[in-house]
Amino acid sequence: MAKRTADAEDPRRAFLLQALAAGLLAAGGAGVARAQFFGRRPQPLPAGRSVYEASGAVTVNGQPVSPQTRIGAGASIETGKGAQLIFVVGSDAFLLRGNSRLELAGQGFALSVMRLATGALLSVFGRGDRRVVTPTSTVGIRGTGLYVESEPERSYVCTCYGEVNIAAPDDPAVAERIVSKHHDAPRYVLKSGARRIQPAPFINHTDVELALIEALVGRTPPFSLFDEDYGGARRY
Repeated sequence: MAKRTADAEDPRRAFLLQALAAGLLAAGGAGVARAQFFGRRPQPLPAGRSVYEASGAVTVNGQPVSPQTRIGAGASIETGKGAQLIFVVGSDAFLLRGNSRLELAGQGFALSVMRLATGALLSVFGRGDRRVVTPTSTVGIRGTGLYVESEPERSYVCTCYGEVNIAAPDDPAVAERIVSKHHDAPRYVLKSGARRIQPAPFINHTDVELALIEALVGRTPPFSLFDEDYGGARRY
């Protein structure tokens, strides 16, 4: 795989890494002025805490999010335009972007299913089986870093690292198993068509964001933030 040219990105990468170290990574780089930083350093949250950072209009079960909001199975989360929520449930951590609607299922703080009706979700998972479901895809996961975008006619699925099984919810024969070390095989999953699972580019998420949410559950990604040996563009 071609080696990336890093010179143009070094100042931004340095800034983002400093932001990660300080816990000041706001709104996915979107610059939302109304950011509310509930947590300041990317380290495991204290017991009883779910929310690391929120910006913009975010509701959980119809109520505005606050530092005291607990998030677990049964939660319904919505974000407005330009909003973002970074949160932890058990051994899993999430970054939910704006204009998203997410429902969580499971038992207590042990999640089993994440239903992303619309929007975009970056996730890292602990041990055990989980599923991320969109209108056009079902992604079976285990100990994985995953980025998903949900639209009415297609989903975008990037296995950042780990193993997943991608399938069409209405046709189990439409399926693909992916093992990824570093964003190796992003896919579009289409609502209909002769070829419903298709190769896709690497888009709209970063290694820095993955490192941030992994830190919230006491882990690190299985790669270096300074690794330039893969060819996809990063999101800043």
